[in-house]
Amino acid sequence: MLIRYKKQFEKIAMGLMSFMPGEKDIKKLQQSMKQYETDEAWQLFLWKEEDIIGLIGIVHTSENVAEIQHISVNPSHRRQGVGRNMVLSIREMFPEKTIDANEVTAPFFEKCAEEESAGSEC
Repeated sequence: MLIRYKKQFEKIAMGLMSFMPGEKDIKKLQQSMKQYETDEAWQLFLWKEEDIIGLIGIVHTSENVAEIQHISVNPSHRRQGVGRNMVLSIREMFPEKTIDANEVTAPFFEKCAEEESAGSEC
């Protein structure tokens, strides 16, 4: 289930986001978190099952488009469809928008498309 990010989840969110390429540096990570906390166009969501195991962050780039800036799943829960479920939930949450990937998240989308056609989970 997708839930909105709250400040109380900051450490968990930062831990998940640190798995993203380019987010290893603590200053860059803090900057990204601040962007989600202060800019209305940036929205961060967490995927919760028993625990929080995933994160997806979007930026509303226009009235019709939202771009996925961050997507990360706890390594012990990967290849179980969590990332794909987060994307599907975002699409359901914003049906009027086209959901795009940025240059960092595009490889995930491509991998999912390949694996979906092969019948496995990304």
